[in-house]
Amino acid sequence: MEEQKFRILTINPGSTSTKIGVFENERPLLEKTIRHEADVLRQYKTIVDQYEFRKQTILQALDEEGINLSKLSAVCGRGGLLRPIEGGTYRVNEAMLEDLRRGYSGQHASNLGGILAHEIASALNIPSFIVDPVVVDELDPIARISGFPLIERRSIFHALNQKAVARRVAKQLGKRYDELNLIVAHMGGGITVGAHKQGRVVDVNNGLDGEGPFSPERAGTVPAGDLVALCFSGEYYREEIMNMLVGGGGLVGYLGTNDAVKVENMIEAGDEKAKLVYEAMAYQVAKEIGAASAVLSGKVDAIILTGGLAYGKSFVEQITRRVQWIADVIVHPGENELQALAEGALRVLRGEEEGKVYPGKAVSPVPARR
Repeated sequence: MEEQKFRILTINPGSTSTKIGVFENERPLLEKTIRHEADVLRQYKTIVDQYEFRKQTILQALDEEGINLSKLSAVCGRGGLLRPIEGGTYRVNEAMLEDLRRGYSGQHASNLGGILAHEIASALNIPSFIVDPVVVDELDPIARISGFPLIERRSIFHALNQKAVARRVAKQLGKRYDELNLIVAHMGGGITVGAHKQGRVVDVNNGLDGEGPFSPERAGTVPAGDLVALCFSGEYYREEIMNMLVGGGGLVGYLGTNDAVKVENMIEAGDEKAKLVYEAMAYQVAKEIGAASAVLSGKVDAIILTGGLAYGKSFVEQITRRVQWIADVIVHPGENELQALAEGALRVLRGEEEGKVYPGKAVSPVPARR
């Protein structure tokens, strides 16, 4: 029997660009980055106000590439800063659109993903989805306890890529994602390490602004007492401290660059400080993986290293040496978010899993144009 073909448009809005892809099942037909001039974006008061402009640029790009919109089966956008929800593929609905428009958990370009998907899909009378937004929250209750009653641990991580590579590795191993215990380390500008227990990320560091390994741009976990003292030293404003922790921390803070390739070149040129800091970043990733293995009681089927830093051979080797006693290490470098979005929509269109209704109920697979 011939495989049923679905054609999916995927949309991933960034601060100064919009990435789009068109997939026929898993096969990419088009992947394109649309750049937006900063002066043009500044004309809009809020990020959400940009949606009509961005929609027109997407439609124009698709027309220029000869994409026939009538052949689309669905549109899938990058999920934004919504309410905490469990992982999966969600159909865009009015409740979601309302939270995206008002920025329920903050204003970010990714909030446009669901809005753009809905706007384009509605005109074509096809379904629109989002997949595994950064606010995916599947933490066990015990993982929420921080030790300080006024602060609860939160789940904010690279959910889209973590879950996508976890599913791909499960397929390689001939298993279902929900049959395995996996540790996934996404290593990019930020680093998050998730403990995936039978399809749920039961513990993960908040890589956005304050936990886990330091990264090319973020300080990660720092000594709390010293940080409090710094905050009340009178030498810095709140914004200055936050900028040093997020954006100016990690490699940027120590070495003045967030480019791992440059750091490797510095090391090759004999820079001992660069060597120590780079090794310390790998060391901290390995420590976080070790902590995740304790969460899973040592029952780990595989450790997955992904994200841009996973292209670095020496960086991966340093981590692997420290953690390979726990489980086999599988490397999936980079993050193909457009592909991950298409795969999420496909699972629902094919009836492999149930679509979810924001903010949380599951429903039967939605009908799609074939």
